[in-house]
Amino acid sequence: MANNTADHPPGNSVAEVDHEVDFGCTTMQLRELMELRSGEAVSKIAECYGDVQGICRRLKTSPIEGLSGNPADLEKRHAAFGKNFIPPKKPKTFLQLVWEALQDVTLIILEVAAIISLGLSFYHPQGEGNDSCGQASGGVEDEGEAQAGWIEGAAILFSVIIVVLVTAFNDWSKEKQFRGLQSRIEQEQKFTVIRKGQVIQIPVAEIVVGDIAQIKYGDLLPADGILIQGNDLKIDESSLTGESDQVRKSLEKDPMLLSGTHVMEGSGRMLVSAVGLNSQTGIIFTLLGAGGEDEEKKVKKAKTQDGIALEIQPLKSEEGVESEEKEEKEEKEKKKVNVTKKEKSVLQSKLTRLAVQIGKAGLIMSAMTVIILILYFVIQTFGIEGREWTAECTPIYIQYFVKFLIIGVTVLVVAVPEGLPLAVTISLAYSVKKMMKDNNLVRHLDACETMGNATAICSDKTGTLTMNRMTVVQAYIGDTHYKSIPEPEAINPETLELLVNSISINSAYTTKILPSEKEGGLPRPVGNKTECALLGLVLDLKRDYQPIRDEVPEENLYKVYTFNSARKSMSTVLKNTSGPGFRMYSKGASEIVLRKCSYILDASGQSRVFKAKDRDEMVRKVIEPMACDGLRTICVAMRDFTTEPDWDSEADILNDLTCICVVGIEDPVRPEVPDAISKCQRAGITVRMVTGDNINTARAIATKCGILLPGEDFICLEGKDFNQQIRNDRGEVEQERLDKVWPKLRVLARSSPTDKHTLVKGIIDSTVGETRQVVAVTGDGTNDGPALKKADVGFAMGIAGTDVAKEASDIILTDDNFTSIVKAVMWGRNVYDSISKFLQFQLTVNVVAVIVAFTGACITQDSPLKAVQMLWVNLIMDTLASLALATEPPTEALLLRRPYGRDKPLISRTMMKNILGHAVYQLIITFTLLFAGEKLFNIDSGRNAPLHSPPSEHYTIIFNVFVMMQLFNEINARKIHGERNVFEGIYRNPIFCSVVLGTFALQIVIVQFGGKPFSCTALTIDQWLWCIFVGVGELLWGQFISAIPTHHLKFLKEAGHGIPKEDIAQEQLTEGADAIDLAEMEMRRGQILWFRGLNRIQTQMDVVYTFQTGQTAVPGALRRQPSVVSQHNDAKTVSSPTHVGISSSSLSANSAAAAGPPAPASSSTTGN
Repeated sequence: MANNTADHPPGNSVAEVDHEVDFGCTTMQLRELMELRSGEAVSKIAECYGDVQGICRRLKTSPIEGLSGNPADLEKRHAAFGKNFIPPKKPKTFLQLVWEALQDVTLIILEVAAIISLGLSFYHPQGEGNDSCGQASGGVEDEGEAQAGWIEGAAILFSVIIVVLVTAFNDWSKEKQFRGLQSRIEQEQKFTVIRKGQVIQIPVAEIVVGDIAQIKYGDLLPADGILIQGNDLKIDESSLTGESDQVRKSLEKDPMLLSGTHVMEGSGRMLVSAVGLNSQTGIIFTLLGAGGEDEEKKVKKAKTQDGIALEIQPLKSEEGVESEEKEEKEEKEKKKVNVTKKEKSVLQSKLTRLAVQIGKAGLIMSAMTVIILILYFVIQTFGIEGREWTAECTPIYIQYFVKFLIIGVTVLVVAVPEGLPLAVTISLAYSVKKMMKDNNLVRHLDACETMGNATAICSDKTGTLTMNRMTVVQAYIGDTHYKSIPEPEAINPETLELLVNSISINSAYTTKILPSEKEGGLPRPVGNKTECALLGLVLDLKRDYQPIRDEVPEENLYKVYTFNSARKSMSTVLKNTSGPGFRMYSKGASEIVLRKCSYILDASGQSRVFKAKDRDEMVRKVIEPMACDGLRTICVAMRDFTTEPDWDSEADILNDLTCICVVGIEDPVRPEVPDAISKCQRAGITVRMVTGDNINTARAIATKCGILLPGEDFICLEGKDFNQQIRNDRGEVEQERLDKVWPKLRVLARSSPTDKHTLVKGIIDSTVGETRQVVAVTGDGTNDGPALKKADVGFAMGIAGTDVAKEASDIILTDDNFTSIVKAVMWGRNVYDSISKFLQFQLTVNVVAVIVAFTGACITQDSPLKAVQMLWVNLIMDTLASLALATEPPTEALLLRRPYGRDKPLISRTMMKNILGHAVYQLIITFTLLFAGEKLFNIDSGRNAPLHSPPSEHYTIIFNVFVMMQLFNEINARKIHGERNVFEGIYRNPIFCSVVLGTFALQIVIVQFGGKPFSCTALTIDQWLWCIFVGVGELLWGQFISAIPTHHLKFLKEAGHGIPKEDIAQEQLTEGADAIDLAEMEMRRGQILWFRGLNRIQTQMDVVYTFQTGQTAVPGALRRQPSVVSQHNDAKTVSSPTHVGISSSSLSANSAAAAGPPAPASSSTTGN
């Protein structure tokens, strides 16, 4: 693409006049220009400015040199055109979070009951001393005690306030933490611009109007701009338009580049014309910001999980609004919403199911408790004693009914595992923080625990398993195969000249080899690593590529066919300066480029005919031996044209080439990778390599890594063979065929991004084998987007990865190293185990407390554990226990067992044995104390005490023993696989030790000084020692339980299963529709309609889903990719505070493009 770029001095004129006079065009003029597309834009530029150079002159910038970088000039540009920053949405205030925590149904019921109880305690009717009201009035010892009736109600309210504050504070600190992390990520986001003629990287927030930015494959554009020079540039604009086709950009047809869109192919330079709120994305956010709250409600209604790309034509606001309305109508008509992210994390679906089951059980128990208590009271008072209901007795009877209701609600409070969401949240937040140190930057919180279930990892080769430090080690030049780099004198001078020119010109000019930063260090490769290896060859041949590039600047390149996954080659065309005609240099994968060669240069530098049989011989004698040494082979070729051909018919142009040389590039395996892979295999995780390299190279590297082991019948396939085996005659992928291939497949070579996506989808959807597979995928290129999106966990490379890959991923490997994935597996399993440990502890408390409250209430008409005591046990100990058990550090032992997989239950048989075993011990002790405690301790019985009677020693001992048993059982809960040594590694977790000791200290305070509010009376030293002795018995009992072999206990049921196989088809059906979570499906059957409120797991899972409602949006809508916590699904989005993409399905276009035939997308929703 010829480009006559005029040279201008760098812009730093400093005129203290109005901005329009300063820059020759206003923000509004540029905004209006950016709203135009293709032909209209070209004609507008020609009409108003002459050409793009005219706009450069007005903006006082040079297309070659860029801006001067003068601070005064930059400041003036900020003032005139704004900063490249979109202000984040305000975080929720602490009071808003308090209000949200108060929405919990159980808490509301408790508050109402407590308020009624409080009100009645201040009401003293005349009938109070009247015997006719039966036992209700008896037993009040003195006036002081009667006055203390308000304490219970007040204590319940006080407990509720504490719970609400703890929950709100937790949410608030999490949001703060994520925002902090987000801003850290944003500061690291850089973009390449030219200033003072130097190519530099600056933070995206510092880009100003007038900057000349270099854009390349994989970039996410941070601002609007106009193309100055482009090579084969294709842009994915689906994030703005919803159209999945890639848009070709050129100076003549469509030079407008928009922020938030992805560069899918090619490279070029653009003049930045609008930043921040004036860019197209910024304008849309401004439009959306207007109806913030309504939009939020719409989002909740839409219930899509990750945002859908809307067709918003960013022209004028009215049209934008129209398209929103059209979008909504279409959505209603079609009811087809493509959810781009996974339906639900494995743990989340198991927890939701479990919570529904526990909630049902708790609801039934509490309802039965209330009914039995009321019936018992009514029969006793009005039946057996034959009393009549009189007006003066009404308040007293109501007080009894309120007391019964409070007991019922208390049973419910205990039954619902309030601490569970807290444990999940703490465990995930803690792990995410620690994973940062292990080079894992987690973007979606749930990816952390999903990784613990991973059964398969599909890894890239280059950069992940290998060091991505490529060097040319062998070459075939002039009929000679050199096993090491030849001396320049050994090569024909003309051939050498051609080779050096070809490599220097036919590579991205951004690729360079810089001198080492340290003395004696290795030179630093910058840019594409394969190109760096070739440039290294030029330096090894004692030549320099820079003078050649200076002689042929990028503007003089006539046409560039950039590298992409379909071409697997790159070609650059130059117009001959000396005469007519053109010369084209090409390079690419050897077997692909050699097929297009008709000639080859011999030892004397003359070209001779290169036939098919010559090619086969060369493949056999040169390329295969190189590949078997694990080398990547690249062919460098050229072609001369005497007349100008049709540059668009690629097949004709990339033909009849002359081969100059073939080189073998070595990329050594990272030294730590073989050990990491053997750890994965020990942990029951299958590692597969998916690479674009040829099959021999891939096999050699896979053997070095330990992916292929001698003597095992694993298979390696090339992309085309893989497709032949899995597709039917009509070219459609069949799951049954795929199921025959993937279990033994270990290496997929010469694969396209579509193959990678097909393989990942096939493994995830497969139902062969004992358990369903959970797949992790690594990727760095733009084309890996669909596979990263489809995988259960997508890992993007932090160093080599493109913005598009990072945007599609769940976790970013900041060091691009496979060993970091093993660390992620360890942390993920640790999260899973932490939650299982907590469940084991929590459910023991729940089972015992519910049975004690229920039977105690039915037999003695009063719960042995009072409402406030229950709240202490349930909420405070839950919160503290979740902190203690959720922060256990991971150990290498986690990698010695197989993954749980998708449908393994959350509560295993061993855990069920522990829960029931400890429950039996605790129930025996509690009931012994309840019915015989007064005899054992020689104290007064606390049973059948009348209303408002003072706390008894009897019931205080029961409460204290109960808490002591929980404390020691917390130590038992540290092990869930039946290990004997429960104290192992306890000192490595200071949080656990301090929580246990802290809870013990608090218990002493409550019992000795809690008095009436906690229904406690002070105990003696003897009584305390007995309580502690019984508690320690838990540890001994734990040893007894672990001695019972689990396999004999077949009658024990597991709980908290994943999605059963028969539901998979149903699950796939809902994948295209709204993501309906399992709890909701239950509710739609009309069961426990109000459970949603009660189910705090959902509420806090939403917190874990990182404040999903945080982004104002139209249904399913536009998601700010970069700024703030990208709240719709991302805890952490690697992007800048400034450049903005819309909708997390911005990848849908390239997924449609990459995944073979594009998905049928309606005009408004993009297929994924």
